Amino acid sequence: MKLAGFSIWADMDDLAAVPLTLVLVTGLPGTGKSTMAEVAAEELAAPVLGHDWAMSGLRPYPGIQTALDEMDPPGHRAVGWSIISALAREQLRRGSPVVLDGVARKPEIKRCQELADEEHARMVLVVTQCSDTDVHRSRVEGRKRLIPHWYELDWDQVNRARDGWEPVEGADLVLESMDPLEENAARLRAVLASLDTP
Repeated sequence: MKLAGFSIWADMDDLAAVPLTLVLVTGLPGTGKSTMAEVAAEELAAPVLGHDWAMSGLRPYPGIQTALDEMDPPGHRAVGWSIISALAREQLRRGSPVVLDGVARKPEIKRCQELADEEHARMVLVVTQCSDTDVHRSRVEGRKRLIPHWYELDWDQVNRARDGWEPVEGADLVLESMDPLEENAARLRAVLASLDTP
């Protein structure tokens, strides 16, 4: 049940009002975004909507790829975020929290905040980063996400993105992937637990 921007969750003991929440996890590829998105999803009992998963569904269709390439600028990023934003809106209207996983820059972050505001939800902005270039490279080169029809970026592509990456302003939490995974997960859970009181 949804009341004025809050999801009402019933358990065996009581009813607890939890603010309706959109969690956006952003950062460069290979910095632990998807891992932290899964932590948030487990904590909130929420679905994860991943940009790359959404766009992977379009890859088998050459005509769509051509149309995206011909957009100015190329439309892959914008279309991907449009898709997962629409799906996120559906979840929020169902009274469900939702977690978004993708390389969101200022325009996408602004769009997500507008979406949260329109649906009377709280947005939690989480940024992942890796300060050690060598470790970052090893993680990029060693990862295999096994997303059907999708591709893995190579280090040259990620390093170019790293050079042009602008620090995210106004983050609720910045997680350094050089820190132990469990410490980062605990920090994220603590931020999400603080939402329990309206």
